[in-house]
Amino acid sequence: MFSQCSFLNYLVLFSLLTWGSWTPDQTKSEAFAGEQPHIVHIVADDLGWKDVGYHGSDIRTPNIDSLAKNGARLEQFYAQPMCTPTRACLMTGRYPFRYGLQTAVIPSAHTYGLPTDEWLLPQALKEAGYKTAIVGKWHLGHADRKYWPRQRGFDHQYGPLIGEIDYFTHQQHGVLDWFKNNEPLQEEGYSTTLIGNEAVRVIEDHDPATPLYLYLTFNAPHTPYQAPQEYLDQYEHISDPSRRAYSGMITALDDQIGHVLDALEEKNMRENSLIVFHSDNGGTRNAMFAGEGDMSKVIIPCDNGPYRDGKGSLYEGGTRVVALANWPGHIQSGEVDGMIHVVDMYPTLAKLAGASTAKCKPLDGLDVWSAISEGRPSPRTEVIYNVEPFRAGVREGDWKLIWRTPLPSATELYNIAEDPSEKNDVAGDHPEKVTMLQQRANDLAATMAKSLLLQTEFQGIRER
Repeated sequence: MFSQCSFLNYLVLFSLLTWGSWTPDQTKSEAFAGEQPHIVHIVADDLGWKDVGYHGSDIRTPNIDSLAKNGARLEQFYAQPMCTPTRACLMTGRYPFRYGLQTAVIPSAHTYGLPTDEWLLPQALKEAGYKTAIVGKWHLGHADRKYWPRQRGFDHQYGPLIGEIDYFTHQQHGVLDWFKNNEPLQEEGYSTTLIGNEAVRVIEDHDPATPLYLYLTFNAPHTPYQAPQEYLDQYEHISDPSRRAYSGMITALDDQIGHVLDALEEKNMRENSLIVFHSDNGGTRNAMFAGEGDMSKVIIPCDNGPYRDGKGSLYEGGTRVVALANWPGHIQSGEVDGMIHVVDMYPTLAKLAGASTAKCKPLDGLDVWSAISEGRPSPRTEVIYNVEPFRAGVREGDWKLIWRTPLPSATELYNIAEDPSEKNDVAGDHPEKVTMLQQRANDLAATMAKSLLLQTEFQGIRER
């Protein structure tokens, strides 16, 4: 549970760390020339940037590597620093500070969720004729059924509602968190395998004449670091048990992606299926952000390559994530270096699907399809890493500001094009850039909804 102590530690940690616009009121979009594509949107959980084969890892990920080789490798794809905010971005096309989900995640003991007045991507796609399914992790509200996926536009739901579970018992704090279509489900098996099997069943049972949106959200390789023996045996040369299990978890995830691709081929759906794959944030580098279990004796195994820090941080290691897109005949293979943010997925996918965004609140996302499919310059020139009461991260062009606001206030400025590893703080050399980006952060903060987590925690403190 996210206790008062852990909440205070969260604030203390951030105080110690060293630290686009969308045309409003878009209505019915033009569909992609031809039939509506099937969309398989795959999200990994806490995957390190370097922990895939095509980024130079020794972890075996042949299916992900093949998708990357034959598709678009999105090398400046940004997520939010943590799980719930990123998933909220995907579902709404809006930054999480717009609706109060900007801080941390929804803890298991809390009762709030993604506000129900947000019009979600599956709702828009369903109105456009799609069959919608979520297979895997939700983490956008669990305590009240009004927040559950079946109430938010998904025809089919399978998997956990909260953020972290035991991979074999499917429990958190001794409570089962495994559901199918709103009903608790008791079944045996490794969760990554079960999620993959269910995704295959969804495809096998689907009528290809109807467009499918499959939101496939593995909880791997999030903590706890657990893998079946057959996957541990593949990495017996790794002495550290955490890195060994973590590596096995990623290969298990990759195997399930392979099964999903095979199922699409067998149903003759692959040629008209857009595959999007990315992590929900960077790999964990600080035990505080590893989950709700005891991590005091665990060596954190994730590798974010050249990027600084990891999950929970506004540095690149926390927000620049593994990402690719693959659609035979529609996406050119190669590296895409333009800035793309997870909020862009909503308008991009909606336009491809011919779905209306008229019921949405003003979107922060942009249609980045030409950048993804053809490698053209991205329309995105700004990234909002996050805006919270105690910190903000804003990038305009190559210039990135990290602003820590609890006293003593401090700022850092980086030129990401020249210094993607964020080793050289140049705030003192470019005070005008600092001022400009601080003004942008202040302007956004003036529109910020109150953090639902902070409200809940402070209410609990007042009641004690």
